[in-house]
Amino acid sequence: MARHVVATVDEIPPGARKRVEVEGRGIAVFNIGGAYFAIADRCPHEGASLCDGRLTALVEASEPGRYVLSRRGELVRCPWHGWEFDIRTGRSWCDPKRLKVRSYETSVEVGGAEATELQAETFPVSVEARFVVVEA
Repeated sequence: MARHVVATVDEIPPGARKRVEVEGRGIAVFNIGGAYFAIADRCPHEGASLCDGRLTALVEASEPGRYVLSRRGELVRCPWHGWEFDIRTGRSWCDPKRLKVRSYETSVEVGGAEATELQAETFPVSVEARFVVVEA
């Protein structure tokens, strides 16, 4: 992997994001509370831009009938079908028991079998002398 300077820290303040191109590949760089993360700017389901997606949170049951939001701003929702991805790991947050994500049918075949969990590609990020560096 090669290292690429993609921005200065001032260009991506906390809570912000920036779409960059590294060797012809679109990458979305996010700043979550001062920590930087990079994810391929392409939803693995249908290819929509994840950088254009809404930042959301994980909804968790705290007790019967009550829910709390955790990990605010750490999930990005694909603007096309609504798949949600953890910005830190690229892991999808689709419940495999659900047949739909939001309101659209999402059937994906991987190796001849239907899959309901996708993984978005992530890249290591570091900050060096106020520059955001992505390894890709």
